[in-house]
Amino acid sequence: MITKGPSYKQIIVSIGKDNANKFMASASNHITNINRALKNIKLDVLADYVQQESTDITIVTNKVALPSDLQTIENIVKNVKNINSSNLPGFYNLNSI
Repeated sequence: MITKGPSYKQIIVSIGKDNANKFMASASNHITNINRALKNIKLDVLADYVQQESTDITIVTNKVALPSDLQTIENIVKNVKNINSSNLPGFYNLNSI
């Protein structure tokens, strides 16, 4: 599950503890890939850093992410090689719930 608050620069990705650990092992590479993808499609939002919580990760951005930004980030997270994407719940935007 991926959510964001309307005034926050955080994207919360609920991916489970094992997947979060695997993601964090190469977090700097994933942030670089997220930023490259966002830049390639000419978006103004960039990921600043990522932090791990118990069963999810939080991606902090420089601006509030739009739904199109979330879609790009979702695709990158789902395509990380070490993550079992069949265990990932759906990605959601709080504004659409």
